[in-house]
Amino acid sequence: MYLKFFGLREEPFGVTPDPRFLYMSRAHREAMASLHYGIEANRGFLGLIAQPGMGKTTILFHLLEKYRTSARTAFIFQTQCNSREFMRLLLSELGYEGDTQDFVKMHEEFNKRLLAEARAGRRFIVVIDEAQNLDASVLETVRLLSDFETTRAKLLHIILAGQPELADKLASPGLAQLRQRISLVNRLEPLTLPEVREYALHRLKIAGFEGQLPFTPEALAAIADFTEGIPRNVNNFCFNALSLACALGQRVVDMAVVDEVIADLDITKLQSVKPAQSVTPGIRAFRAAMEASPLPLRVSAASDSLTPSEAKAYMQQIADALKTWQESLNRAIHGADSSRPN
Repeated sequence: MYLKFFGLREEPFGVTPDPRFLYMSRAHREAMASLHYGIEANRGFLGLIAQPGMGKTTILFHLLEKYRTSARTAFIFQTQCNSREFMRLLLSELGYEGDTQDFVKMHEEFNKRLLAEARAGRRFIVVIDEAQNLDASVLETVRLLSDFETTRAKLLHIILAGQPELADKLASPGLAQLRQRISLVNRLEPLTLPEVREYALHRLKIAGFEGQLPFTPEALAAIADFTEGIPRNVNNFCFNALSLACALGQRVVDMAVVDEVIADLDITKLQSVKPAQSVTPGIRAFRAAMEASPLPLRVSAASDSLTPSEAKAYMQQIADALKTWQESLNRAIHGADSSRPN
């Protein structure tokens, strides 16, 4: 492990959504402020949409931590379920241990708990993560939960968080009523190069690192480019880069380390089927000519079934296809030669 080598108390680039390590980029600050405002303003439904790895779950945990003492909260992340299973998951998050399958009774139990929290002066916040996986019927069940309210205030705040596919679902005509109830929708953007630098330094300092960031500027630029500014990707890359630097006895991650990590993370080298190579126009012409032939294409299979005249025609087609391929190949070669600078 590289922790001792770099003077760290704990892993700075872990894979769990630990709110302590949350780096508030501009987009993250705006999303957090918007969600907080939406709850304080009793807006009911709120949305948070981001591509995978952007840190939305960490933001949600951080938000719920703010309301730990002043609200009742439920966090739902098992979203591949039907409406009855969803309600059971929700009640289970609220401490209900009953085994009823009656949908009406589950709604009554949920309403009872909402009213109890309201009388106690506490907010009720339900976060549904990975909401893009919810079936349309379950999203309709979620919409109906918003009917639990008084004439003066919402008894329930629901945050729908998910990947961009969630936006696609909400845009469908069948979910117009739910979409109309979502007051605020926030999105997270990838980190910029300066933010990648600050992100890495922030996490290292939380983990106990002291001193200058152990990455050269060129290495950081390459990391930002390769990871596309997605925090989860940055975590994975930095973990591998620091591990390799430690193995090499280097205190700073340079381009040589970065290049090796990029090579190690190239998943295409491990594929069972390699990506298709580019096909030249001549080969495409040859394949087209052969595929257009009404006769068998394997000589070994054709030799026992073709008449002499059919065999002659078959060989002529092969000769024509080869000629077409050769001509196309020559044109491609001449074209490449003519494009080269003198």
